Amino acid sequence: MNPKQKLKLSNPWHLLAVGFGSGLSPIIPGTMGTLAAIPFYLLLVKLPLFIYLAIVIITGVIGIRICGKTADDMGVHDHGSIVWDEFVGFWLAMAFVPVVNWQWILAGFLLFRIFDMAKPWPIGWIDRHVHGGFGIMIDDIVAGVMTAVCLWGLDHYWW
Repeated sequence: MNPKQKLKLSNPWHLLAVGFGSGLSPIIPGTMGTLAAIPFYLLLVKLPLFIYLAIVIITGVIGIRICGKTADDMGVHDHGSIVWDEFVGFWLAMAFVPVVNWQWILAGFLLFRIFDMAKPWPIGWIDRHVHGGFGIMIDDIVAGVMTAVCLWGLDHYWW
């Protein structure tokens, strides 16, 4: 049985794990999940930074359960359709951008996708050695941190 057939979008864990359906895309589901995270980012960024960060932390912690439960239900660790980790990683990546405009969103999107797909050290090591819901979440969180550092560098040394 196809693991996607085990998903029930009426199950809130599954619905969140697949990014409200964005992770069900037949092509580049992680990229589609990151794209789907952008409108939520545009809402979150209107909040004070401490509330924004609190929400990102809470969604990250809850994401461990969301992703772990869904992966267990699907019978596949970190199936491509599970994209909640991309949501949280992208939100973390964008937490400290100096201005919210399409250029910063595009830069954050591209950098985050590069880190998430190429999996440079330590992301690749984490992806191979840390399992369960925590493993699904943590590599994207690290990709988000690395993206945030690059965006900070762009802000301070480029723009």
